[in-house]
Amino acid sequence: MISLSSIGAALVVLGCAYGIGTIGKHAMDGIARQPEASNKIQTAMIIACALIEGVSLFGVVVALIK
Repeated sequence: MISLSSIGAALVVLGCAYGIGTIGKHAMDGIARQPEASNKIQTAMIIACALIEGVSLFGVVVALIK
């Protein structure tokens, strides 16, 4: 039987994957439009992805503890 905590952890992971995919998509669009700003866009993308990873890790831990 699947527990509610594993469903919650799966939802957190799916949300994280969607968020990082969206960030990557928009970053690639921005780099395609302005190649000279690629370093700034890439830095902002990496920081945003790291923040999402941190929040999702916390969410998975909370979901599995309960």
